[in-house]
Amino acid sequence: MSTEALHSKSELAYQAILEGIQQARFAPGSRLVLAQLAAELGMSVVPVREAVRMLQQDGLVAYQRNVGATVVGIDPVEYRNTMETLALVEGFSTAQCAPLITDAELERARGINEQMRRILDEFDPVQFTTLNKQFHSTLYEHHQNAHILDLVHRGWNRLAALRSSTFAYVPGRARASVDEHDHLLDLIAEGAPFDTVEAAARTHRLNTLDAYLASRTTPQDTARRKDTP
Repeated sequence: MSTEALHSKSELAYQAILEGIQQARFAPGSRLVLAQLAAELGMSVVPVREAVRMLQQDGLVAYQRNVGATVVGIDPVEYRNTMETLALVEGFSTAQCAPLITDAELERARGINEQMRRILDEFDPVQFTTLNKQFHSTLYEHHQNAHILDLVHRGWNRLAALRSSTFAYVPGRARASVDEHDHLLDLIAEGAPFDTVEAAARTHRLNTLDAYLASRTTPQDTARRKDTP
């Protein structure tokens, strides 16, 4: 098999397994049996092994001795680290691409944001998250430093390992998120400086993190913080 063919099949296997993780077909702790996956995908074990290695690099799969490859979840600490990192790279990428965004792309982003606004009353967190990713991708996907874009994709993939939307935990955050999208689009449309766009995009991501962390805080946690000198 040529190197190009192996890479292509590995990419197909990667996407198939990633989709299985995102859709909860592979639950946390599930073993990924290479031979079984290869048979299901109609390919040899070699590209499947490479795909699992890529997922391991993304933090979605772990290799355990005497067990093999297993699907992992993301604990709150890992979630926070991922969101903070994504806030940095996504904020930078959005600001870097802002001057290159066309009027058509801006209108597409506004249209996606309006779809997000329309589903707020009958809220579907998974659909909202899908639209949210489309919205942000519209702002940086086509004019990007390839290395930074790779970091952004890795961040999104790590978040996908949660297998449910952050907005399922903090549905009240969705309306503020849509309003912040409008503000970000207005900044881009008016040609705001790099630092202004970067700060708006970074803060937007961190606001979602803050809302999630606040939702995970128990009354006992609050009391302990108050008692701490």
